[in-house]
Amino acid sequence: MGRKKKEQKNKSDKKDDIDESVEDELRTNLEEIKTYDDVIGYILRNSTSATIDLKDPTKVIDYALLSSSAFDISKVLSEKFHLGEVKNIIIEGKDAKMLSLTVDENKTSVFMHRKGDFKKIMKKIG
Repeated sequence: MGRKKKEQKNKSDKKDDIDESVEDELRTNLEEIKTYDDVIGYILRNSTSATIDLKDPTKVIDYALLSSSAFDISKVLSEKFHLGEVKNIIIEGKDAKMLSLTVDENKTSVFMHRKGDFKKIMKKIG
């Protein structure tokens, strides 16, 4: 019985290590993406923390609200219209657009000017 608990703990530790390496790689990719000309910034959040890196820090609340609302409404729409799991969300406005996606347990939103290439960002994130 003691052996089973130890094996289960080791499996849990491996999952935590994988989650951390995915998050580290995601953070590294987002730091590079942030340097792209058309990128305004990004928000990365999971169940325990959030990282917000925007070129205009006065808009943090606006962008955080937009990101959170997009994830919430996508879940509602997916359930209502039986779309299945939503993987990517693209919202385009007059001057800017947002790409939101989930990587493992990490919810990421990248904000860019309207002419920004979201496909390039999706490719970089994987």
